[in-house]
Parts: sequence; structure tokens; C-alpha cells
Amino acid sequence: MIKLIFALFLFVSSAVIAEQPASTTVSPSQQQLAALLSQNKGKVVLLDFWASWCSPCRRSFPWLIEMQNTYREQGLTVIAVNIDVERADAEKFLTDFAVNFNIIYDPDAVIGRQYQLKGMPSSFLIDKEGIVRYQHTGFVINKLDQYEQHIKTLIAPL
Repeated sequence: MIKLIFALFLFVSSAVIAEQPASTTVSPSQQQLAALLSQNKGKVVLLDFWASWCSPCRRSFPWLIEMQNTYREQGLTVIAVNIDVERADAEKFLTDFAVNFNIIYDPDAVIGRQYQLKGMPSSFLIDKEGIVRYQHTGFVINKLDQYEQHIKTLIAPL
């Protein structure tokens, strides 16, 4: 039953995940993301990719925490995917923040390759139907109002 649900999710989420050749092996990080996206169907998901060595990622985390706090009740879920090779590096980074969202560890950057990351951090705003509507590369302080407006647009009632 779980395999059937996961297969269905992969089929339905093809609009979300950048087109890639089908893989016969699914990584634990892909399974975890699939489960979280499935649990949050009907919500807006801010999917953020980060690494401990990324200075802009460090600046983005307080904003991600704020967005989760501000818009959780209106249907926003933040999921952050870490691509550090060493999990300990990511865990050390996280000690500086009161993270209020799910973290997925993806040391082989399997998910990152699916989303064809162009820089760090990279974030994708996924609408209630599971379709990527906005993509942001980097964390640009003078674009925070625009980023937040994208969230507001997607969480607004239809």
C-alpha cells in the first residue's frame, strides 16, 4: 500500500519536480520529501535548499522561521532540504536557530538535482495543487517583500 501511495505521489508530483529521467532507486531523502509533500497536500509549501557553508542561508533562516510562524495557520508549510555531505555540519548550523519546520538531510543532493538548483539557497513555492509557482535563487534582502507577497498570493483563498 505504501509503495502504491508513493508511486501515485511521484506521478502526481511530476509537475512539481523538474523533469528528470525516471530512477529505479528512491533515496531516503526522496521518500521523506514525498511523505511530507503528501501530508501537506492542499497547503502552500515553501521548499528551501540550504547548506551550512552558505552565508546567505544563514541570513535566510530567521526569515524562514518568521514566515512559518506568521503563515502556518493560513496554510504555509516550510520544508528545508540540507545538502551538506556531513550531517554534523548541518546540525551545528541548526544550533543557532529555533527551527520550527521540517529538515530533510540530502547528503547526495538527489533532491537538489531533481530541482536543478542554480545557487544557494534556492527556494520553491509550491501551490495548493502541488505545482511550483515561484522559484527564488539566493536570499536577497531587498526582495523579501516580493518573496512574502508570493506566499500571500498562494495562501489566499481561491
